[in-house]
Amino acid sequence: MLRVIVHVMNDDPFVAEIDDLPDPRDSYLVLRNPRRRDGKRLPTIADGVTTILYPWHRITFIELLDTERSPAGEELLTIFRDDPATSR
Repeated sequence: MLRVIVHVMNDDPFVAEIDDLPDPRDSYLVLRNPRRRDGKRLPTIADGVTTILYPWHRITFIELLDTERSPAGEELLTIFRDDPATSR
């Protein structure tokens, strides 16, 4: 299970879990345990809902959280490029 931050158009990002990385041919993403970044319930989802199918056309991008290295599971995987011009 992978913990992700889902950024959607015209709404705040939220945290959820996905089983695997999505297939590019999918038209929606299966998200489990959706919640706000502070852990509270999403106001747009009914009480008791544990899994949602979110359409890809509403998703701007997804961030993967590194749950292996951080016991709290909140370390963000980031990719950066070391610019040799600034490292002098």
